[in-house]
Amino acid sequence: MSIEVDIKELGLTRQREVVLQVIRDEPEHLTANEVFDKAKQLLPTISFATVYNSLRYLKDAGQIAEISFGNGASRFDSKLTRHDHAICTKCGKLVDMQLDLPLELVDRAAEFSNFKPESLELTLRGLCPDCNQ
Repeated sequence: MSIEVDIKELGLTRQREVVLQVIRDEPEHLTANEVFDKAKQLLPTISFATVYNSLRYLKDAGQIAEISFGNGASRFDSKLTRHDHAICTKCGKLVDMQLDLPLELVDRAAEFSNFKPESLELTLRGLCPDCNQ
């Protein structure tokens, strides 16, 4: 588990600081394009390539998490602790869920897949309240 530290303590470039600030300040799970749009407002000279490379660097450094759902665009999250997600199959809205998964579920998943478990996250797919109306 990574400990979240102050941006200044990380010794990041200004561009990486801005990208990290955007992700930490945003309650939503942003795509790389959305991070770029918000970072551009704070640092107009930043390029998409720099944002993309910064996202990879920050992920590898354990400062952000990348959430991938098949072949759709990855989303980025500042919450590094174990949690689950619900995603709307119509509009793509993604929200956090904090569920306590029973240990027997992890054991059954490992038994069924023959995988050695490292983590287990649940993804609920369906319609969000707005799309369900």
